Amino acid sequence: MTKEEVFNQVKDIIVDQLDVDADKIKENTNFKNDLDLDSLDIFEVVDKIEDTYDIEIETDDGMETVDDLVNYVLKQKAE
Repeated sequence: MTKEEVFNQVKDIIVDQLDVDADKIKENTNFKNDLDLDSLDIFEVVDKIEDTYDIEIETDDGMETVDDLVNYVLKQKAE
């Protein structure tokens, strides 16, 4: 699984779960500052990603950007 594959899937999940414009989702997109997501929005995305990849995500791990989340997924899948 490549970083690009994970990014594209995470991007699709964000778009599907939150009805966000796909063009707004880049690797450096900040969840709160750029997408104006609240903690419930982020929880919905994290929950779907956990189900998709069969991993546990600690939301306290300072994930602020899409890239942070993608890297976390890659790290969890590598373990």
